[in-house]
Amino acid sequence: MNRYPLWKNLLVLAVLLLGLVYALPNLYGEAPAVQVLPLRSNLKADTALMARVEEALKAAQLNPQAMSLDATSVKARFNDTDTQIKAKDLLHAQLGDDYMVALNLLARSPQWLADLNALPMYLGLDLRGGVHFLLQIDMRAALDKALESASSDIRSTLREANIPYSGVTRDASSITTRFRDANARGKGEEELKQHFGGLEFGTREEGGEFLLLAHLKQQEQIRIQESAVQQNLVTLRNRVNELGVAEPVIQQQGADRIVVQLPGVQDTARAKDILGRTATLEVRLVDDEHHYVDGAAVPFGTDMFKDRDGTPLLVKKTVILTGERINDAQPGFDSRSNEPAVHINLDAVGARKFKEATRENVGKRMAIILFEKGKGEVVTAPVIREEIGGGRVQISGKMNTEEAKDTSLLLRAGALAAPMEIVEERTVGPSLGADNIKRGFDSTKIGFIAIAVFMVVYYLMFGTVSVLALGANLLLLVALLSMLQATLTLPGMAGIALTLGMAIDANVLINERIREELRNGVPPQTAIHAGYENAFATILDSNITTLIAGVALFMFGSGPIKGFAVVLCLGILTSMFSAVLVSRALVNLIYGSKVRLNKVAIG
Repeated sequence: MNRYPLWKNLLVLAVLLLGLVYALPNLYGEAPAVQVLPLRSNLKADTALMARVEEALKAAQLNPQAMSLDATSVKARFNDTDTQIKAKDLLHAQLGDDYMVALNLLARSPQWLADLNALPMYLGLDLRGGVHFLLQIDMRAALDKALESASSDIRSTLREANIPYSGVTRDASSITTRFRDANARGKGEEELKQHFGGLEFGTREEGGEFLLLAHLKQQEQIRIQESAVQQNLVTLRNRVNELGVAEPVIQQQGADRIVVQLPGVQDTARAKDILGRTATLEVRLVDDEHHYVDGAAVPFGTDMFKDRDGTPLLVKKTVILTGERINDAQPGFDSRSNEPAVHINLDAVGARKFKEATRENVGKRMAIILFEKGKGEVVTAPVIREEIGGGRVQISGKMNTEEAKDTSLLLRAGALAAPMEIVEERTVGPSLGADNIKRGFDSTKIGFIAIAVFMVVYYLMFGTVSVLALGANLLLLVALLSMLQATLTLPGMAGIALTLGMAIDANVLINERIREELRNGVPPQTAIHAGYENAFATILDSNITTLIAGVALFMFGSGPIKGFAVVLCLGILTSMFSAVLVSRALVNLIYGSKVRLNKVAIG
């Protein structure tokens, strides 16, 4: 009656052994490490790079515990974080900007576990330490930028089509093009409709002028906003890569916010500075026909920017080239003056535009304007001596080495589609993360011991079996999380503690059913069988309702809530297995073989 067939006992044993193997790496933990990745396509992570890293570390007397080479990087493992940081600084200085040197954590697991792909769980920001930013995207600025670009393109389109117009102006939500007669407006409207599918046009007469009004369509506004979020996500990932952070979390939250989590980052000020900055270049011609008068309005068709000395300079509104055409930007030095400079490589379209612009404007001045946080500054405004081809541009002018390095980093990482503002900032120190781990494990351990004492005292042998089943549940839950390579956070640890409490409920239900049968005078073997059989339906019902709630949390929650939901759902599955199969297998082993069973120890 209370005996499992052999295959079922073997199944329970196999699952427990598998769980033990995959939970084991968490006991070994992780060691601080440095990861070296080539940033250029012509460089590879190979044995030569590994030898170079090893030699540099050896020369500095920084002895790694172990070194490994995989398909994309070289990793060196160290005993402590101090040596890790020294090694990172050393390798970054020696390998230069062609390689990304990032802090990382590597499992201390023995090789045979690694060969089985048994790895420890990832630890979240609140357990490992690091910085958390919530960034708000300025969607109004994204729409303004689109309108500004469209107004410039409208001028070019009308000029190329030889359609006369008297001016193009832009306000907060529309672009107004002025014509002198209705015939020219009609031709202009027809031409512009062919080129600007995202705009809707309307006409109006005002003060003897024939106006053509253009607005962004609703669907175009949505597309621009979605595109701004995606471009900002890509740009932030590039910038974080430049910071050399391993396993960052960069994800969209809601319609216009982005979450950035940088585990293990110590230099938070630099991280904040790099993430929050919006740098891009614009190349425009200098307006030498007019002179800027302090306090007076700038001439029509021009903007005023100051150079690094604070001297105002008038430049034309028409943008020849933007930073979007930059392929690469590296710090360096001017070959003639030996001043710090930034060397820029343009893509094919950018190189062609730059070549045409320099060919058509020989003898004129060209301003290279660096925009940062919405403010433009003229970096340099040299005279064009000759046509410049090849797509290689150098900018220099009163910048030091560090500024040249930062500017090249920002240009290389790309421009943000719209400015962003940090609306939430949270820093978790490594010591606080370690403290959170200790507190989380302590609370789980104390909870487990308290439950174990209660169950053993109250239910005697059946309580002991319940505690062993609860231990199996914890083992399987940790193994599943490790196999899935889930990221464990504080809410996840709360989920583990909650799962333990819920899992013991099933055993309490079974034990009480057995007690009830015994009180009714049912023989012990029959009481055990009836207890498990009768309790199963109730356990199944209660766990299914909780599972539904967990799935809903996962589907509609975000961030830590999703992590909690994953642990809760997995915990329900493992508790069903352990409370029903594992505990009954143990009871069967203890009582099932006894033919004459007159009494059981259940309190």
